[in-house]
Amino acid sequence: MRNLLIVFATLILVSCATAKPAPDAFNDAEEAIEAAIRAGAEEHSPVELRFAREKLEEAHKGMEYKQYDKSIYLIEQSEINSELAIEKSRAAIIRAKVTERARENEILREDFESTFGEDFK
Repeated sequence: MRNLLIVFATLILVSCATAKPAPDAFNDAEEAIEAAIRAGAEEHSPVELRFAREKLEEAHKGMEYKQYDKSIYLIEQSEINSELAIEKSRAAIIRAKVTERARENEILREDFESTFGEDFK
């Protein structure tokens, strides 16, 4: 009976143990941050980029204290913030292009109106 109790207690402890994050999990998050930087996040979405960096730093600290669940969660959050930074940067760049094209169209319209008069429309 005592042996059964020891085995049972060991199984409970093992089932409660949290697996460490995969060794490449931190690399993936760091690569996501680098991708965000390449996408222009430092200029277009600095808040999300900062959040990604902070979450990754907290994940490293969680590893030091063997808080593996927390570290895994923070790594995922870092990657999500990096992806958000990338998409916001892409949107900002496209928005700037649209604004420039609208400005060019306005100049062309004004040129046509000055050449052909306001009846050109």
